Amino acid sequence: MNDIPGYEVTEVLGEVFGLTVRSRNIGSQMGAGFKSLVGGELKGMTKNLVSSRQEVTHRMVEEAEAKGANAVLAMRFDTSEMGGNWTEICAYGTAVKIRKL
Repeated sequence: MNDIPGYEVTEVLGEVFGLTVRSRNIGSQMGAGFKSLVGGELKGMTKNLVSSRQEVTHRMVEEAEAKGANAVLAMRFDTSEMGGNWTEICAYGTAVKIRKL
């Protein structure tokens, strides 16, 4: 969200982010290759992405707390390929201080 109903932003502390770069293991890649022939969910890849998103969110929150924030607004995820086997996952947003109205 870009705002929190019932709260006002009292201070903007700036951008915060959490980042990880993951490599795909050969087993997951082979399994995904076989699964793509018949279709369906790539459970190993899904599990890895969920874990990565949790990790980067935690890192972003830690950075926000270190700046004195009690909220992060406009939080987003970004994912990009790096090289052939690496994936960068980033969570980012704006660290703010809020107070209840």
